[in-house]
Amino acid sequence: MIAATAGSDCAPLVRVTVNDPAHVKRALDLGAEGIVFPLIRTVEDARRAVASLHYPPSGIRGFGPFIAHSHWKTGLLEYREKIEGALVCCLLIETREAVENIDAICAVPGIDIIVPAQFDLSTDLGIPGQFDHPEFKAAVTGVEAACRKAGIALGSPAQSEEHAKALFARGYRLIAGFDLLWLRAKAAEVQGWTVNGEN
Repeated sequence: MIAATAGSDCAPLVRVTVNDPAHVKRALDLGAEGIVFPLIRTVEDARRAVASLHYPPSGIRGFGPFIAHSHWKTGLLEYREKIEGALVCCLLIETREAVENIDAICAVPGIDIIVPAQFDLSTDLGIPGQFDHPEFKAAVTGVEAACRKAGIALGSPAQSEEHAKALFARGYRLIAGFDLLWLRAKAAEVQGWTVNGEN
C-alpha cells in the first residue's frame, strides 16, 4: 500500500496493531509518512508513541530506513534529517480511560492528530453505536475541547458528505472512512442496476 502511493500526492499513514516501537519502526522503514496509534489510554502511552517516531536522543527509533529513504527521495544518511519533524503522529482515543486522561495526553509534545474513534469508544462506554447518546457526546466534546486547547488537529470517520461537512464546521481537519463499507455500499448500488438481480 505504501508503494502504491509512490509518485502521488498521497501520504501513507499506517495504523499499527499495537503501540510497539518494533511495529512502528517496520512501517516507517518501509516508507510510511506517519503512524496511527491505537488504544492510547495514558500519558505514558502517548509518550511512547511519540518517542517511537524519533531517533535518539529525542526518541527510541532504531536506524534502518533502507527502503524508506527512496520513498522520501533522499540518501540513506540524509533520511534522518529530512524526516525530522515531518512524520505524522495520530492517536486513537478509544476508551473511557483515555477520555479521562485526555488533557494530560494532549499536553505531550509531538502529537499531530487525535481521532475520537467512535465505534470503539462507544463500545467501551457500554453504548455501542449510540453516537447520539449523551454520554458519548459528552466524551467526544471533552476530547474536542482538549485538542483545541492544545492546538492538536481533530480527525474522524465520516459516513456521508453531510457528516463530513458538519465535522469540518466543528473544526475537524482530517476526514477518513472505511474502505470495506465503501466497497459494500458501491456493490449494493451496482446490484441495484439489475432487474430483480437477474441481469
